[in-house]
Amino acid sequence: MYSQIDSNKRKTWILIVLFIGVVATAGWFFGYIYSDTGYLPLIIALIISLGMTLVSWFGGDTIALALHGAKELTDRAQFPTLWNTVENLAITAGIPKPRIYIVSDDSLNAFATGRNPEHASVAVTTGLLQHLEKIELEGVLAHELSHIKNLDIRVMTVVIVLVGAITILGDLFLRTSLFGRGRRSKDQANGVLMLVGILFLILAPIIGELIKLAVSRKREYLADASGALLTRYPEGLARALEKIKHSGIPLKKTTGATNHLWISEPSGSGITKKLNAMFSTHPPIDDRIVKLREMERNVS
Repeated sequence: MYSQIDSNKRKTWILIVLFIGVVATAGWFFGYIYSDTGYLPLIIALIISLGMTLVSWFGGDTIALALHGAKELTDRAQFPTLWNTVENLAITAGIPKPRIYIVSDDSLNAFATGRNPEHASVAVTTGLLQHLEKIELEGVLAHELSHIKNLDIRVMTVVIVLVGAITILGDLFLRTSLFGRGRRSKDQANGVLMLVGILFLILAPIIGELIKLAVSRKREYLADASGALLTRYPEGLARALEKIKHSGIPLKKTTGATNHLWISEPSGSGITKKLNAMFSTHPPIDDRIVKLREMERNVS
């Protein structure tokens, strides 16, 4: 389990460093093609993206909970098993008990949100509560509390800022190209390098989105491993994921902006395995189950 955790942390930061390299390269190409602008467009893109992200940083949890009609659980007696499990896992993880929310939906799913452990919430669907046994529910909740402890919302916020910057930069390039202002003449720049730069600026937003999705998947693997370490019973989460997979019930309300928050793809599996591996916010459930059961064998 410890090796899985270390591996996923390392891969996440390698992806983020790669991402920063993509953003910096896009900024350099922009400055090369439009010689009089230098790095100014990159700075402007970062500022705009950061400003937009700050809104979601301070209000994103409220927005996510409201989008899915989540109602806060304030009475322990209403769902005592859920309340006690979250409380006990929070103590074990060494974080404050997050607020608990219920989403009225037949789908089997859950998510955690909040910019830090002091401002965190966990939401579970009624379908999850109805169909999971206690040990399976504990596995799911340990996964979600691991997201909180690992500061995954903070990590994804950094990634979203970079995605926003690279998207804005690509948009600026296309708009500026239409007006043709500031462009170097052919005798001032190498034609091949110009072509590479243009292609890169057009493709950079797509590259950025793919890296963002890859980071999201690595954080899911990390939360699985960290959750298994928290409960010392990886099989609990593995069994829960099997039930989630076989239920096949998509969420009634779903949006691409919050898909990465849920423990499994909320819209169901509507694309092939190969496409899922590249364009999904989550790794394939079968792969996650295999990894968890490998951990279980190692624990045993």
